[in-house]
Amino acid sequence: MNVTLADNNYGKERVRLVKVERGAGGRHTLRDLTVSLRLTGEFTVAHVAGDNTEILPTDTMRNTVYGFAAEGPLGASEEFAARLAEHLLASGPEVTGARVAVEERPWRRLEVGGAAHPHAFEAAAERHTAEAWRGRDGGWTEGGLADLVLLKTSGSGFAGFRRDRWTTLRDTADRILATRLSAHWRYAVPAEGERIDYAGSHRVARQLLVDTFAAHRSRSLQHTLYAMAEAVLEGRPELTEIHLSLPNLHHVPFDVTPLGLPNRDEVFVALPEPHGLIEATVRRAGA
Repeated sequence: MNVTLADNNYGKERVRLVKVERGAGGRHTLRDLTVSLRLTGEFTVAHVAGDNTEILPTDTMRNTVYGFAAEGPLGASEEFAARLAEHLLASGPEVTGARVAVEERPWRRLEVGGAAHPHAFEAAAERHTAEAWRGRDGGWTEGGLADLVLLKTSGSGFAGFRRDRWTTLRDTADRILATRLSAHWRYAVPAEGERIDYAGSHRVARQLLVDTFAAHRSRSLQHTLYAMAEAVLEGRPELTEIHLSLPNLHHVPFDVTPLGLPNRDEVFVALPEPHGLIEATVRRAGA
């Protein structure tokens, strides 16, 4: 049969890494990462002839994650992903690209007696995300976050939308707006000798997203998405673009009048499904 191998890749998915960085005075820092690694390249003989000469085992990829973690500090998730991608790109001449994605679950330090405990933590639902691609002709690095749940009980409306024969939704000038935000942003390639403060950039970008969500007078979730993205790009010149994914987690008023009680717009039913989903990429002009 006359066939040919098309696009292909391989790697190790969801390598779980927990590292305890032991500081002075018994103060520990806990890092909790899930790392996924992929290689692209010329691997035809492995598929067609079963010749594994050019295949780096995925077991070795897993060990590389732990080896890098043991050799020194992890640094920011973006830095860790970039170091792994650069190492894997150099693993053989047949490799044309290496992609590393990192999800980091933050752990908050517990407070005991009003003071932060040196080595006891609680998990946060939100995740810090990072991804790096390195190829023979260049690469890129991204940061981001996932599962940041935001809600405001006022300051959001939705009216003047298109209607057809199936439309039953009513205009509203004020409603609950809730979402589970996921975002990822791309960093500009730093100039020779420059170094990006990924941790600081992530911290400020996150705060800009949160502040804008809270303060923006929303006419729709699309309206708020654009305002959030615009605020991040204005505040972080090292970013070239940002992608936001905002599910609309609906909260529907419950009619309590059949119970003999007046409606005061205080009782709602949270509907996790189905939900609206608004996504967009906002890019800096000229990027």
